[in-house]
Amino acid sequence: MSRPPERRRCGWPGNPLAIRYHDREWGVPVRNDRKLFEFLILEGAQAGLSWDTILAKRENYRKALHGFDFERISRYTAKDKRRLLANAGIVRNRAKIDATIVNARAFIALREEYGSFSRYLWRFVGGRPLQGRRRGKGDIPARTEVSDALSKDLKKRGFKFVGTTIMYAFMQAVGMVNDHTRNCFRYGKLK
Repeated sequence: MSRPPERRRCGWPGNPLAIRYHDREWGVPVRNDRKLFEFLILEGAQAGLSWDTILAKRENYRKALHGFDFERISRYTAKDKRRLLANAGIVRNRAKIDATIVNARAFIALREEYGSFSRYLWRFVGGRPLQGRRRGKGDIPARTEVSDALSKDLKKRGFKFVGTTIMYAFMQAVGMVNDHTRNCFRYGKLK
């Protein structure tokens, strides 16, 4: 019996966890605020590290941060910070942990202003995913004018770890931009 042909994918997923993430989540439009908050926190935690590291720690983050419950995280105390800093299952970086709490508070304020974080966020792309036409990994930018504007606005509102490169990776993750390469089986499905 012959083996089915291997699916063509973007060049970056290199291990089973990354392949599963690529095939099921990356680039799929997200409108759920809790899921958007999860990606906001994970992308910020990834700064200076590989995405593979964060994917491997993702379940630990979900447990440590009460399922990314931004309301609960916004009320974290010094005791919670110490608990997180002692948790070897997540990135134990004081600035990133502080940013998680600050971002939860800013996230809630933004939701109050716009009705939802999703409504705020998707207006940066006119409510629809931008369609990249990337031939290969080298065609994918690290930032764009949209990620610049989003980053600038979030910083103005008090968010941390939301630089333009982080925000572009966030936009890719939550489907604001379809940056699957044209030869990837997911490109057409998300177009």
